[in-house]
Amino acid sequence: MELFLWILVIVLGYALGNLNGALLVSKLFIHDDVRTHGSGNAGLTNFFRTYGGFLSLLVIVIDVGKTVLACLIAQWLLGGYGWGLEAKMAAGVAAILGHSYPAASQFKGGKGILSGAAMAAAIDWRVFVIIFAIFVVTVALTRYVSLGSVLSGLAFGVCFCCFHWGNWVVCALAVFAALFVTVRHRANISRLLHHTESKLSFHHKKE
Repeated sequence: MELFLWILVIVLGYALGNLNGALLVSKLFIHDDVRTHGSGNAGLTNFFRTYGGFLSLLVIVIDVGKTVLACLIAQWLLGGYGWGLEAKMAAGVAAILGHSYPAASQFKGGKGILSGAAMAAAIDWRVFVIIFAIFVVTVALTRYVSLGSVLSGLAFGVCFCCFHWGNWVVCALAVFAALFVTVRHRANISRLLHHTESKLSFHHKKE
């Protein structure tokens, strides 16, 4: 029974991750595909740069909500077996994978930062506070969203390992998630190194 519930948690987490906020909002409200603009990424940053701020709030609500829901369902299904924390981690990682490589959208999704932040908020508020602070300070000082994303993503793995040292399931999943979102930003990292990365602007581009 427990094995079935673990499989269910992972499948549901991935399925919820497929509900990509940037894709849904761009298609349902703008009748467009955010992936045809800017960086081609189906994430919050590209959505904001393309369409502006108001609908970006809805993207945040969807991407945060789906990840939190995945974690809550995991807690409900496996918490009674003593696997609540581990199940929430597994569901959160599955949601990140579903967001980044959604089967429902030709496996072309976002990079998982917002889902990762929501996962941290749903599991350990201390981790969320730290990674959110790192992101805000980095972006405020440099205006590089990608740099803030990479640094907060790496801090995600470090913080979970520090706060939950000894729980190897949690640590392994946290490190995997941190490395995954970092690799997803490899093109951004290359542009940062070559000083060609775009900085955050509150004036969205009109095409």
